Amino acid sequence: MNNDDLIETIKYAHSIGKKVYVTLNIFAWDEKYEEIIEMAKLLNKIKPDGIIVADGGVVDVLREYAPNVDIHISTQANVVSMHSANFWYRNGAKRIVMARELNKEQLKYIMENKPKDMEIEMFIHGAICFAFSGRCFLSDFLSGRSANLGSCSQSCRWSYNLYAEEKNNPGEFMPIEPSEYGTSIFSSKDLCLIKEIPEIIQMGVDSLKVEGRLKTEYYIASVIGVYRNAIDDYLKKPQEYDYKKYLAELEKVKTRALTTFYFNDRNNKDIQDYSGRQYNEEYEFGGKIVEYDKEKSIVEIKNKLSVGDTIELLVPYKLEPEIFKIEKLWDIDTNEEIDFISPGVKEQKVIMKIPVKCEKDWILRRKK
Repeated sequence: MNNDDLIETIKYAHSIGKKVYVTLNIFAWDEKYEEIIEMAKLLNKIKPDGIIVADGGVVDVLREYAPNVDIHISTQANVVSMHSANFWYRNGAKRIVMARELNKEQLKYIMENKPKDMEIEMFIHGAICFAFSGRCFLSDFLSGRSANLGSCSQSCRWSYNLYAEEKNNPGEFMPIEPSEYGTSIFSSKDLCLIKEIPEIIQMGVDSLKVEGRLKTEYYIASVIGVYRNAIDDYLKKPQEYDYKKYLAELEKVKTRALTTFYFNDRNNKDIQDYSGRQYNEEYEFGGKIVEYDKEKSIVEIKNKLSVGDTIELLVPYKLEPEIFKIEKLWDIDTNEEIDFISPGVKEQKVIMKIPVKCEKDWILRRKK
């Protein structure tokens, strides 16, 4: 995203009542600071709702050159204590995004002892780094792309071949392979705290964060929708909260196994996903509404769609999707009726009869 795109994004988001937080949580070399100072001056003018930072030097720059924008301390600063949170608070931070490695007792202690106007944010769903809250140089070492500069290649998700060497026969390597694909020895399961939402709300945490790096709009819309509904439902009728119905929706979009990580138990070992599988066996991104018409809607397709497919329409602020079967498809160019369509070009579209009223940019989920 260039500066013009950023300016327009902030203007548009604010015009519809949404917030924008700019991530500037790199660990910066000295030669980067000239650029960072210019970015700070720009951000002070265009006023995002917060700047997420991990490096103390960058914090200093923002306090001098962007005094009108709130500073949020990134999870990559690895804040795991009240002492550390207070340090950043005294140095200008309004919000602290806590490290994912904290358990609930530690979070409770911080919430009970923090300054009143210090805001606390925590992760409730998404990928967990093999390293400590994203402080990782595996990607930089293997592919020259530094996670700490915002360009992680997710090397921890790759499959690796392992070899054993008998010490009396150096140079003779014997492969150790649980399957033909190797093993994903660094790959973690995804965090999921949907069951724990009541406890988290009762703690008084100010903001809940869903990790979505390199994820599709389909994934983001699905997961955010589930948690938004779960939180709102709990606040309305806490005694009726049933996490299972929300978990059932998350199961439809997950691409890895799920874990509560350390939230409930510091000794939890159910964290790693050695299979390396990153797909969902039952559901996939079907498409996105481009234009709705009660007879013939235009859909941007993301996977193969066929007449007879079961489709789920994700409705904003509603947990349960609208379900229907594809009855008719038409070619976008010829208007001829077709039986199926597969992605072939970028932003490929198809005409579809959708029996449910919907709006532009709503998401379609396809049952495999």
